[in-house]
Amino acid sequence: MPESPTPPDLWSQEALADPYPIYDRLRAEQPVRWTGGEWQFFRYADVQAVLRDPRLGADRIQPDEQWLAETGLAPLFNTHARMMLFSDPPDHTRLRSLVNRAFTPRVVEAYRPRVQQIVDILLDEASTRGEIELISEFAYPLPVTVIAEMLGVPADMHGQFRAWSDGVAAFIGGTTRPEAEVLPAAMKAVVEMAGFFLELAAERRRAPRDDLLTALALAEDGGDRLSEEELVANCILLLVAGHETTTNLVGNGMLALLRHPDQIALLRDHPELTAQAIEELLRYDSPVQATSRKALTGLEIAGQHIEAGQLVTVFIGAANRDPAHYTEPARLDLTRGDVRHLSFSHGAHYCLGAPLARLEGQVAIGTLVRRFPRMRLADASPAWRDNFVLRGLEALRLDIS
Repeated sequence: MPESPTPPDLWSQEALADPYPIYDRLRAEQPVRWTGGEWQFFRYADVQAVLRDPRLGADRIQPDEQWLAETGLAPLFNTHARMMLFSDPPDHTRLRSLVNRAFTPRVVEAYRPRVQQIVDILLDEASTRGEIELISEFAYPLPVTVIAEMLGVPADMHGQFRAWSDGVAAFIGGTTRPEAEVLPAAMKAVVEMAGFFLELAAERRRAPRDDLLTALALAEDGGDRLSEEELVANCILLLVAGHETTTNLVGNGMLALLRHPDQIALLRDHPELTAQAIEELLRYDSPVQATSRKALTGLEIAGQHIEAGQLVTVFIGAANRDPAHYTEPARLDLTRGDVRHLSFSHGAHYCLGAPLARLEGQVAIGTLVRRFPRMRLADASPAWRDNFVLRGLEALRLDIS
């Protein structure tokens, strides 16, 4: 069993700032390794194989019942266990079929004019100042406004949504903060969001509206409805996931472009490359760096036997820069053909919101580059969020004068 001599490397401040040199070393020296608690995979082919293998399940949050009773954290873990992200067939299939119809490419494309309108409003406000803090003033309010409108919840609560989301994201994504701080914050966020969505769902059943929350509250699939717990859990998931990916895509993507003047100039001169550019930016610095599965049975991947019940973590960020799959993977190239990144996962758990994230990224980044041709970084070394899985910037100040 290839034991790792230095497993903490991936969970260091160095990795938060720039995980890619660490990925390169591990992909070359230990592409498959056992840390004592989980298997880790770093090559594109292996990561893809894990993500599409039905023998590896997403239902991996199963803490000890006695520990849950002693800590009082059962509502937190029970809520996450009912999310599509952490469920397996048949529950995953049923949940996804009830939600999927709201996120088809055709349905999402109809939101393009509204997304453009929100982008223009946010940038109009910033242009009068000549500067923008891209994350809090643009990359976050854009997707949270969109998903709030889709769900039918008040967009003016986006400050509260962010506080809730940060609590849940730290629990899901991993952080350097102590567990004693992270778990109570996540618990508080989940309990408050549950109360919020239960109250709104009850209102929608009494007085239906043309929104996603009404659709979920009333949805039936062969006579089957979402339970109250499933409804709450997946509304929380949609609210959190509905902005995390786009916020990080826009922030990470603009930082990458501004650090590559030739590429941002190319995009400025050739706006028809925007959709292709978004795929390359998703590959180059993925908003989601890793995900985990649990072996439902004994199996072999990349020549290693994995026992039933063992945890498997795949590093999407490492796979997206695998030289065995991409030519010059560390180079940002907006003309790169056939990117086929794994940033939206692969297989049964392919990201439901991928069409929406792509649309928001195209409109947001395309408009920024077009409207502010001379924008530049106001801070050469922006700080990264304290989250290993959901990779994004704490702040990104730009001069757009």
